[in-house]
Amino acid sequence: MKRILLIVGGGIAAYKACELVRLCRKAGIGLKVVLTEGGSHFVTPMTLAALSENQVYTTLWDLKDEAEMGHIQLSREADLVVVAPATADLLAKMAAGLADDLATTLLLATDKPVLAAPAMNVRMWEHAATRRNVAQLRADGVTVLEPDEGPMACGEYGPGRLPEPEAILAAIQQALSIVRPELVEGPSSSSDFGQEKSGASTSAARTDGLAGKHILVTAGPTHEPIDPVRYIANRSSGRQGYAIAGALAALGARVTLVSGPVTLPTPPGVTRIDVETAQDMANAVAAALPADAAVMVAAVGDWRAETAPQKLKKGDAPPSLLLSENPDILALLARSPHRPALVVGFAAETEAVIEHATAKRARKGADWIVANDVSGDVMGGPANAVHLVTADGVESWERLPKDEVARRLAARIADALTTPSKG
Repeated sequence: MKRILLIVGGGIAAYKACELVRLCRKAGIGLKVVLTEGGSHFVTPMTLAALSENQVYTTLWDLKDEAEMGHIQLSREADLVVVAPATADLLAKMAAGLADDLATTLLLATDKPVLAAPAMNVRMWEHAATRRNVAQLRADGVTVLEPDEGPMACGEYGPGRLPEPEAILAAIQQALSIVRPELVEGPSSSSDFGQEKSGASTSAARTDGLAGKHILVTAGPTHEPIDPVRYIANRSSGRQGYAIAGALAALGARVTLVSGPVTLPTPPGVTRIDVETAQDMANAVAAALPADAAVMVAAVGDWRAETAPQKLKKGDAPPSLLLSENPDILALLARSPHRPALVVGFAAETEAVIEHATAKRARKGADWIVANDVSGDVMGGPANAVHLVTADGVESWERLPKDEVARRLAARIADALTTPSKG
């Protein structure tokens, strides 16, 4: 049985830790809980002890535990340390290497991988100090999940909500497939465009249904520069594409992820190539071939502007932008002499979703189209409700966490690549 050590930080989101404990136990994951002083104002040790079926640890000054160096033992006996919710204060202490209570002491003493699920006010999450701390933690090898976006208990709206327990569980399950964690890549920067990055190595513990297969995945938005400081973009966060890349790698595939500009860590076992524009992405996709399958999740910009050499100045009237059409990467791939055996496209629609997706499948020459309605909070949100459009018809899936959508799609891809028919 895999085991985790869960650190529950202080904040209103601490109540979700109870559901996370329940889900972990249901999934067959053993766990012990460390409850910080702040966390104890929102949930009780008794509740967490009953749900985890284990003692809950709250203080560094327990004579019995510390006579046996309990904080050292706790930090080493789990397969993974999870911090949820990870408050701004906890993230700052982790980044600085402070050890002034049980939670921070064992975080500094552990030799196991660490996963943090942030939860805080939107302004705190966007503050330069927090962004700096998150970047430092990712550089140190800590997996820091992106918070959800939505209304908050304080009445404000934006990123900073604790990811739903189902999404955190999915991240835990993915992390537990790693025997020897290596550094996980942090946010991309423009200087990294076109550079390959590798996520943490995976072990034989993963399922090998796609062993020996090379799968190409695109994810994220593209940025089309207008001038040196402005660009045309869209709201894609890259989360669904990254989840799919990770799920395919977990099934044993060799995955190449061509990613637009996002601030997500590279999934374990995935080779990532960062690009900026649609043309960059088209070139990277062509260079990554041949592949057994391609899953084109990226929200590629349809048009690009003629880039001004200097920053456009505000005048009496708005500047006129001369737009040109970008390469149609999905259609080019489907017509390529190096076409993968299975080509999967995505359709982000705001109305007549299934009709538009069905027409897109025929027009682009894709085998499957995964369609979703993006008129709500799908872009940047934690969940998705998709329709899988194939030659056999339309299959509508219920609204699921994006990680679960990824696992379900990866399983379908594995089935398709090991049977004669592609559906």
